[in-house]
Amino acid sequence: MNAIVSKPWVLARMYEPDVTIVDCRFELGQPEAGREAFEEEHIPRAVYLDLEKDLSSPVREHGGRHPLPDPEQLSRTLAQKGITPETRVIAYDDQGGMYASRLYWLLKYLGHGPAYVMDEGFSAWKAAGYPVSADQPIRVPASYSYTLHPELLASMEDVREAAGRDDVIVIDSRDPRRYQGLEETMDKAAGHIPGAKNKFWKLLLDENGKWMAADQLQEHYQEFPQDKEIIVYCGSGVSACPNFIGLKEAGYENVKLYSGSWSDWISYSENPIATGEE
Repeated sequence: MNAIVSKPWVLARMYEPDVTIVDCRFELGQPEAGREAFEEEHIPRAVYLDLEKDLSSPVREHGGRHPLPDPEQLSRTLAQKGITPETRVIAYDDQGGMYASRLYWLLKYLGHGPAYVMDEGFSAWKAAGYPVSADQPIRVPASYSYTLHPELLASMEDVREAAGRDDVIVIDSRDPRRYQGLEETMDKAAGHIPGAKNKFWKLLLDENGKWMAADQLQEHYQEFPQDKEIIVYCGSGVSACPNFIGLKEAGYENVKLYSGSWSDWISYSENPIATGEE
């Protein structure tokens, strides 16, 4: 699959005409910080997409803290940035790839062609002496048509049904303390979806913030049979996206994102909550 690409790989292709680099930096609780960082400096020719303004829709009663954006609106946003379905999109952030992975998943959901996440992120790019810029070149608007891929998406009902099925594995991508219900920093209730297994998304990265290689990913997920359907979730459908990529890179075919995730699950008072390890 090769969704994760290195800094030198990006450097070698950054000026090619069919490439668009997308800066996805964002800070929860500081919604303008990512855009401000982009305006100060970014990878040359990059455009900026905001998690909450561009890659999510407004919060409602259900759907979680970062509901999926309306596909038509997202396609218009991409078109305004000069992106077509054939554009090679390279996404990066400075948060371990969490937000860049959200864009990657959304592009695949739209049926987009080549898309990648840059390993390590912007700070590593800059520290390596690679070029940065404050310039924001004018992008010529394009046309973006899409075909949704619903097989990549799991609904709350799908997750509820998965609890009684042996052929579906549900993976919680959050920090173990949140999974176990020992603490909850963002949502109204602590715990996890009954039956879910915990695979904290940051375990995909080494101490330098570099992604595991494919053989390491296969070992990381070896407890999960490859012939089963896997549903990944997190708090709001963002940090589960690295696990989506990791599983795909490890050779898993049937992987879905529960986009509303924990914040959607607990918005239904009748849904059960589990704590501790499983």
